[in-house]
Amino acid sequence: MSALLNPDDRPEEEAVPEGADFSSSPDLSSPPDLGPDLDLSLSSDLDLLPAAGLDLSPEPVLPEAVRQRITVLAAAALPGLPADEMPVPLRRVARFAPNRRARLGGRDIAAQLVADPLFRQRIGTRIMADAGDLGTAVTSGVAPAAADPVEVAALAYLARPDGWRELIAAAGDAVRAEADSAAVTAQVRAAEQRATRAEHDRAVARVEADKLRDELARVREELGQLREETRTTSKALREAQAAQKRATDLLATEKGRATRATLDHEAEVRRLRSRLSDAEAAAATGKQAAKDARAVDDARLWLLIETIGQAASGLRRELAIGPAEKLPADFVADTAADRPGAPERSRARAQDTDDPGRLDQLLALPRAHLVVDGYNVTKRGFADMSLEQQRKRLITGLGGIAAQTGDEVTVVFDGAERVHGLPPAPRGVRVLFSKKGTTADELIRQLVRAEPPGRPVVVVSSDREVADGVRRHGAYPMGADSLLRRLSRS
Repeated sequence: MSALLNPDDRPEEEAVPEGADFSSSPDLSSPPDLGPDLDLSLSSDLDLLPAAGLDLSPEPVLPEAVRQRITVLAAAALPGLPADEMPVPLRRVARFAPNRRARLGGRDIAAQLVADPLFRQRIGTRIMADAGDLGTAVTSGVAPAAADPVEVAALAYLARPDGWRELIAAAGDAVRAEADSAAVTAQVRAAEQRATRAEHDRAVARVEADKLRDELARVREELGQLREETRTTSKALREAQAAQKRATDLLATEKGRATRATLDHEAEVRRLRSRLSDAEAAAATGKQAAKDARAVDDARLWLLIETIGQAASGLRRELAIGPAEKLPADFVADTAADRPGAPERSRARAQDTDDPGRLDQLLALPRAHLVVDGYNVTKRGFADMSLEQQRKRLITGLGGIAAQTGDEVTVVFDGAERVHGLPPAPRGVRVLFSKKGTTADELIRQLVRAEPPGRPVVVVSSDREVADGVRRHGAYPMGADSLLRRLSRS
């Protein structure tokens, strides 16, 4: 409770709610109604009233700070009263949290302190007991010089010793004097600030005046220069006008010359057009002659190709070379790749772009070999499927291409994704998995290098490194989209 008596520790939020009034005179003609729950006799209550300092004079007008402090002190001491000594309206307030009791129950506490002298005496006794030396001094009617006048007035209102009204009046005078002193201090400070600003404004005005004088002198100097420049400009304008007149006369002369030159130019254009017509006729004659010469060259070339073909057939018969048992890709597959089943001979196609029409042209070449980068194609076209479904769909589509074209078809997958139990590949399709430590890209380059020069080899992959690598070895790189569109037509 001693902590509550320190004026520096008074919480700002525990103010007396608006409407709480300590100044109205209670009706003391009859004993106060202490509630049906208090087990006290009327005679015992009346015995305590003289000790409580019953005073029939009107309640003094309390300063706001004193009213707030009284409410805080009463709210803090309220839970310490026995239940039979506590007014009924305050029993619910006593159960509030300490930091909310004065804020939420201040109206009820103020009403009981004004209307119930017995309650005020009881709560004041407890507060004075916890106030220590300050409470003892106030009880004796003395206000220590070093004590907070608000604290002294609050204790005096609760204890009501002799001269308590004077203590409250002194507290009000002290609060008002402090407010007046603060107001005077604020006025003095404001006056000093205004004087400082005025001095600063005068200094700024002097500086600005000096600047304006310098600026005026500079403007006068510039005005003199402008006047001199105006005289010079006027002279130059007169000279320019004379020169313009001379230029106008010269322009008229040049226009006449230009007219004559235009007439000469038009005559020359007519002559050139006549010569152009003669040149076009000569060019048409030359184009026909070139066409005739091209027809003769085509006939000669056809004759040469027929001769070479017949010579090749005769050489085959003479050497008695039979069809090969294994193709070059089979040797690469045996040494550098894993195959889930037996190799199948097939025909394939080659491509240069993502155009399926170009892919069809390459597939039509004789003895073409189609090499497919498996996962590069499936992940672009069937990414939403599982890897097993991707492989199955691609291999099935390649089987259809092999059946239609009769080309050799090889599809290569990375060995890291290989699964066991893969179904047999369709006829004409070779399915390869790269060995451990080797990628499908490297295996594709080995397949291309193994083919003889001159055989059309088509590699389907959207990997730029793969396309550049196989192109250097004479293969036709094609994008994965061309094969996907070709499969969608099948």
